[in-house]
Amino acid sequence: MPEHTASSDNVDFNRMWWHSRRGMLELDNLLIPFIEEVYRDLPDEDKARYKKLLSCEDNDMFEWFMQRSRPEDPDLQRMVDMIVNRVQPD
Repeated sequence: MPEHTASSDNVDFNRMWWHSRRGMLELDNLLIPFIEEVYRDLPDEDKARYKKLLSCEDNDMFEWFMQRSRPEDPDLQRMVDMIVNRVQPD
């Protein structure tokens, strides 16, 4: 892999890591381990979905992760399911 691509990937990862820090402990406890342990291995489509998830309001994400409601967007629901299933496997 060319050095500039690896550097670009690292910058992207660091940016996503910082955006994953939400300041709400419940969200941080889900998102930080996900980004550290799963994000790098995601296909580009799921990385884009994760980025889209991070653009949502914290209160909405909290409701989704606590399974009190569901996002209308199927891309967001895919990411919510992926993150929830990581900590609550069947």
